[in-house]
Amino acid sequence: MTGLALELARKIIRQVVDDLRRRLSSDIRPVLWGRLDRTRRTRMRAAKNLDFRATVRANLQHWDVERKKLLARDLWFRSRVKRHLPWTIIIAVDCSGSMLDSVIHSAVMAGIFARLPAVRVKLLAFDTSVVDLSDTVDDPAELLMSVQLGGGTDIGGALAACASLVEQPTRTIVIVVTDFCEGGPPIRMLATIRKLRSEGVRVLGLAALDREAKPSYDRKIAEACADAGAEIGAFTPRHLAEWVAKVLS
Repeated sequence: MTGLALELARKIIRQVVDDLRRRLSSDIRPVLWGRLDRTRRTRMRAAKNLDFRATVRANLQHWDVERKKLLARDLWFRSRVKRHLPWTIIIAVDCSGSMLDSVIHSAVMAGIFARLPAVRVKLLAFDTSVVDLSDTVDDPAELLMSVQLGGGTDIGGALAACASLVEQPTRTIVIVVTDFCEGGPPIRMLATIRKLRSEGVRVLGLAALDREAKPSYDRKIAEACADAGAEIGAFTPRHLAEWVAKVLS
């Protein structure tokens, strides 16, 4: 798919990412730099370490009445609490033949995650095999919409591939965009979900939406995944923004 469909996908991605940036703006800098430790001063006189409130208090005696300006003769800089590791989002997109009506939805979702601030994204595409597309994640919408859909579905194999990429479980979200039409016994899929959850990984199953944005997925398998510990949602991009903001905040 190219042309109008691709441009529409990109427009939705831009809108949702802008919304997410606004929601997360107060948390982006602490994630990247770490929070100020107001109990410890530092000799590292960097702008990002300036304690504005302490500097104002320390220089109140230097208020210039005539010029109505505060002369900052003593700048206070604080050290920083060790920052949290950035979040890693591992997203696996079902590219089997049954996902034909959901290709735009899948591409939009992947594009949103790839553009989040302070987040590392790894992208996998799968049917009965799994391909790691992380090196080309800059424009996943265009990438996924050019994929030739076909073949069966091995969600268990895709989840196992995701699990092999986890480095910091408590700072990792594994997201599978699929219609949950598993091609084989679901035992491996459910066991991997339980293992990921036991390690602290957040697992989200994004149910496919058809061309009219209506849920189109195997509810029985989705319920089994939920029972195993995954969070399941048939989200539009706007609802997805709310979920992501809640987790990353």
